[in-house]
Amino acid sequence: MTTTQNDAIYSILDNNLSRIAGIQGAVLLSNDGLKLSAYMLERDQAERVAAAASGIASTMKAISREIDGGGVIRQLVEMEDRYLCIVGCGSGSTLIVVASRKARLGELGGETVRAAQALGEWLGTPERAQTPTA
Repeated sequence: MTTTQNDAIYSILDNNLSRIAGIQGAVLLSNDGLKLSAYMLERDQAERVAAAASGIASTMKAISREIDGGGVIRQLVEMEDRYLCIVGCGSGSTLIVVASRKARLGELGGETVRAAQALGEWLGTPERAQTPTA
């Protein structure tokens, strides 16, 4: 990804996720578990979260297919000290958001879905072909 693409992704994440009380970070990952971008997380931690969370996302998609549940909208994992919200972004990526238990679940889920929709639209926009100069 280019610096311009990373800046655009960071801007989308910041505009949507900074409103969540207790936000701790986020990772945008490809469907094969590779970190595409991180927000408020160290690089190594973001890569480990991306790899682990891709398994959770894949498992939920498989379960949904098995029970004819349709597309998975979001998954919420509640831990003793954190929440993890996992949302698909278009057809090729997933957004993972980490928040403290201070986060309100409705706000966490809603803002994560909005960020994922914005990212999905942006990621789905084809690059413009360069026009040859005369």
